[in-house]
Amino acid sequence: MHPRISGFVCAALLCLIGSPAWAEVNGSMVITGNGPEQRMMESLARAFEKANPRAYLDILWDDNSKPIEMVKAKQAQIAVTGTEEKTLQSFQIGWDGMAIMVHQSNFTKEVTTKEVGELFSGKFRMWADLGGPDTKVLLIDRPRNQNNRDAFEQQLGISGKIPEGTKVIAKDEKVIKTIAGTLPPLSAVAYVSMGQALEAVASGVPVRLLPVDKVEPETPTVRDGRYSLRRPVLLLSNKEPDPLVEAFQQFALSDGGQKIISEFYTPLTKKPSP
Repeated sequence: MHPRISGFVCAALLCLIGSPAWAEVNGSMVITGNGPEQRMMESLARAFEKANPRAYLDILWDDNSKPIEMVKAKQAQIAVTGTEEKTLQSFQIGWDGMAIMVHQSNFTKEVTTKEVGELFSGKFRMWADLGGPDTKVLLIDRPRNQNNRDAFEQQLGISGKIPEGTKVIAKDEKVIKTIAGTLPPLSAVAYVSMGQALEAVASGVPVRLLPVDKVEPETPTVRDGRYSLRRPVLLLSNKEPDPLVEAFQQFALSDGGQKIISEFYTPLTKKPSP
């Protein structure tokens, strides 16, 4: 064979070998979680299956499940969380801003990170203490086993400090409806995933998001870290190599995957391809 032709053949073979792993994979995999990421993961899974007809992804979501323990026991291949686990591999696919949501009529201008921690620790009983209306503060918390609560408490250094008896609501949608529907004194406050929160504001729901440390809660400020209340959206898996897990991880970082993620959270890429 002519040396130049041989070179072309070798190059072609290398291209085939180096093609994206997620384009030609098969098998089944279980993805589990208990936080607010369910809709995003279902969309990602269906898009991945469409690109890989011989792959099947089962999404197991339960508010009371223990995703990390399921992965450790090999009952699932991926756990979706907001915090790392040292015995597992962590793979970030996006950011989730944690918005501080109040009723639209609450004219509290802004809060600091320290004040958010003190607010959810029960230090402030009246909104007037934060420059707001002369009404009582009604805290809304999230379930203890959900990763959004874990990340929120850890970042603010308030683990175990949220008052006992605080109203607990699991789903972001219900949290938003509760805040919007609270009758006078319109005092409810909660932390909500940024994507859901911004969607509610844009659609005219009577709620607003408080600036934190003089930074507006928006996608660009979450991405570059100016808005500090954020948690990574992580895929946790066992450290042993798994082609299907690796293919899904790379798919989530692809332009198509990041575009899907941007519909729910803040993507890692600056400008996903259309």
